[in-house]
Amino acid sequence: MSTAKRDRQRENRRQRIAADEAAAKQYATRRRIKLIGIAVVVVAAALAVLGFLQSDDSEPDQAVEPALDDQQADEQQADPAAEPDDDSGADAAAAQDIEPAAEPDDEQQADSASTPDAEQDVTASNPGCPAVDGSSPRVIDFDGPHPMCIDPEAGYVATFDTSEGEMRFELTPSQTPLTVNNFVTLARWGYYDDTLLFRTDPSIDIIQGGSPHTNDNRDPGPGYTIPDEPAFEIAPDTGALVGPYRYLPGQLVMARSAGPDSASAQFFLTTGPNTALLDGQGTYVVFGNTDEAGLAVAQSIIALHEPGGSLGGAPSRDVTVHSVTIEETPSSG
Repeated sequence: MSTAKRDRQRENRRQRIAADEAAAKQYATRRRIKLIGIAVVVVAAALAVLGFLQSDDSEPDQAVEPALDDQQADEQQADPAAEPDDDSGADAAAAQDIEPAAEPDDEQQADSASTPDAEQDVTASNPGCPAVDGSSPRVIDFDGPHPMCIDPEAGYVATFDTSEGEMRFELTPSQTPLTVNNFVTLARWGYYDDTLLFRTDPSIDIIQGGSPHTNDNRDPGPGYTIPDEPAFEIAPDTGALVGPYRYLPGQLVMARSAGPDSASAQFFLTTGPNTALLDGQGTYVVFGNTDEAGLAVAQSIIALHEPGGSLGGAPSRDVTVHSVTIEETPSSG
């Protein structure tokens, strides 16, 4: 390939990444402003209730619940535990089943942070990029999305060291730079270390994980969400998001909720042909692929499936992700 053509490709990729980063920052800013507005409303409501109680001691104490933001409202409507009616179809059931839950309110966050594991592991901060060798202290809460810590032209392999064996996924930074950057950066901060693959679902052939706070789909996440990659279209007949992704065994895929730009840290692994039932949505970003050995390990994990619970089932014994390590191959350009 000529040098001029390679330079043009590199410049186009740089511009695309810059635009994606700008969109992520704008999203984070809008969300922060919205949360501040909600906090003001909650404080005002609390003061009003307090004044009322002081003026009439005969009334019992009343709880004031904060309003949901747009994302929380969307996620609440798409409750993963909700069962679809008979006419909703396999695709609708799959959409509900892979969605992480709405973010908790302040009281729930306090309860989660009060657990012993959380006290040891949580460092609420926005510390920039972690050490590439994974030596940085563990962080599982952040103030906002990560900066661009990867080189989209480099190669990246994520190795899952699990209690059932090792799986190596070759990531796709040139196609999905924001998603790969998010996953690689979280992995280097130790976000996924000693977490469970908490859910198996043979009806759509997926294994779900990525929840260090709670080890289930109700995990509050790292404290932010990332933009869809690419931006998905809205189906005019249903109003639902529609994306371009198609699903095959052996993929590493981001979980998400129903609303746009709602992925953060939870992921799932595809293990068999039933994962193609998600093709009608196509909005779960595929950002990695494993080999036959890794797929064999994933299939051995889903073979442990036991039905039960609101999500349909889990492995019959705990399957632990001891660590996710990242191997980086520098670009040749």
